[in-house]
Amino acid sequence: MDILLPVLTMLAGVSLFLFGMQTMGDGLEKSAGNQLSVLLSKLTSNPIKGFLLGAGVTAIIQSSSATTVMLVGFVNSGIMAFPYAIPVIMGANVGTTVTAWILSLMDIQSGGTSFIEILLTFCKPSTFTPILAVAGVIMYCFLKNPRRKDLGLILLGFSTLIYGMDIMSDAINDSDVIINALTNFMLFFEGIPVLGVFAGAIITAIIQSSSASVGILQTLATNISIPFVVAIPIIMGQNIGTCATAMISSIGANKNAKRVAWVHLSFNIIGTVILLTAYTIVDAIFVLPFPEKVTASSIAIIHTMFNLLCTAMLLPFGKQLGKLATFIVKDKKNEEKNILLDRRLMATPAAALQQCRVVTLNMAETSVASIKKSLDLIKNYDEKIFKNIQNEENEVDMYEDELGSYLLELSSKDLSAQDGIEVTKMLHLISDLERLSDHAVNISESAQEMHTKKLSFSEAAYSDLKVLVSAIDEITDMAVYCIKYNSIDTAYNVEPLEEIIDRLQAQVRLRHINRLKNNECTIELGFILTDILTNLERVADHCSNVAGCIIEISHNSLGMHSFTQSLKSDNKNYDKKVKEYSEKYIIEMQ
Repeated sequence: MDILLPVLTMLAGVSLFLFGMQTMGDGLEKSAGNQLSVLLSKLTSNPIKGFLLGAGVTAIIQSSSATTVMLVGFVNSGIMAFPYAIPVIMGANVGTTVTAWILSLMDIQSGGTSFIEILLTFCKPSTFTPILAVAGVIMYCFLKNPRRKDLGLILLGFSTLIYGMDIMSDAINDSDVIINALTNFMLFFEGIPVLGVFAGAIITAIIQSSSASVGILQTLATNISIPFVVAIPIIMGQNIGTCATAMISSIGANKNAKRVAWVHLSFNIIGTVILLTAYTIVDAIFVLPFPEKVTASSIAIIHTMFNLLCTAMLLPFGKQLGKLATFIVKDKKNEEKNILLDRRLMATPAAALQQCRVVTLNMAETSVASIKKSLDLIKNYDEKIFKNIQNEENEVDMYEDELGSYLLELSSKDLSAQDGIEVTKMLHLISDLERLSDHAVNISESAQEMHTKKLSFSEAAYSDLKVLVSAIDEITDMAVYCIKYNSIDTAYNVEPLEEIIDRLQAQVRLRHINRLKNNECTIELGFILTDILTNLERVADHCSNVAGCIIEISHNSLGMHSFTQSLKSDNKNYDKKVKEYSEKYIIEMQ
């Protein structure tokens, strides 16, 4: 029974350490993940930039596994091309070493009365952690600002993991049996480096975090004697074990997403084989003068040097790593389609939200393209284009169904306040975007009716429609621009143009009635023209809704009617834009 309590205490310390690391990672992800996932999805083909970005993102969110899973999701959904992900993976391996450097602060020796010694004492985690814990509780429990609450969560997570390390360390120190057992376990790998690699890989794969497994190794190193010859292979194995998360995540993904996971694994395996072989040979020849045992700081150095050397060796061979992954995951005869919305990214809500942005923009561009094609059909009918519009309408319907379900599921996740607002905005947008494609189908069917019945408008009617169609082209382009760049300034210009479009369609309708009176047009064509005008008016209305939603969300409100009224009343800029558009779109009197 004397051994039971220390063992349970040590396991409790490990549990708190892992929980603290997870909590800190969640807080970091909520605080910065949105911007980071946007950066990841907009990579260029420059491998150096990709490497630096991967290192930076991982250093901030403290998880190479999370970064790699994001890459798997982005490639699987077509947001990122497979080759661009390779240097980011290498950067992620380097970025994850930051955690080890933070935890190495426990090597700082406390005590003494000089200013430097006192300053060093305050740098020890055990000294400043209580202060961070108190600050974290205050910020998370009592402050309402979402960003400060996220910062409080980060501080609480860090404090918990440090406290867990202290409990783990004290439990080991209090039991000679545990010290002897762990020492013998570590010495078992002294003469067989490959076993150390396997041990590090398996333990890391189980806890799904190389940062956590390195942190545990650092804690052990402060309490028992671990030779360098044992620590080096274990650290190399920890880098291999962290690939398990991405490999699991790639199950069921398309071939390029699987290749991302295989690049991650092959990068670490090749690096381990080369560097462990080189280390073994050099040590056998020269007997490297390592200290008797590793420390937390030396573990951080080994971890960093391993990843930097691997990157230096393999970054120039990124294409070859890609070819190796392509050889392992071969092309299939039936080409796989990208997953529209990858649920793997739900584990990283910020990345899932970025995927929703991309799909929403695709939906907007498809709907607007259908509108423009349908308007071209009025004068130049083409059956292939007509069928294409029908297909695009089905595609947009699919976007709406899948996006709606995905966003609702995403809204139940632990999102930051800003990300929650973004989800609400997209849920409102997709309804209007779907209606745009419906109106495109309606207009194309009017064009088909004219073609079937061999009807055509008069030149005067075509001339009137041309002005109105030009205004529709501009307002739909503005709606897409608002969505793509979240442009508030452009959104404010949509409503004035919508008012001009209302005036134009009323004017076209009136001029048609006059032509009917003069027997210059038929009633049958009048019905078709009326249908087209009604659909164009509705198109402008939905564009106005899109712009209004973006403006209102920026003000944390969704009062669309009050927004429209406030925009029109006593607004000099609104009147100025109305005047500008009325001068731009003029139907010439004939």
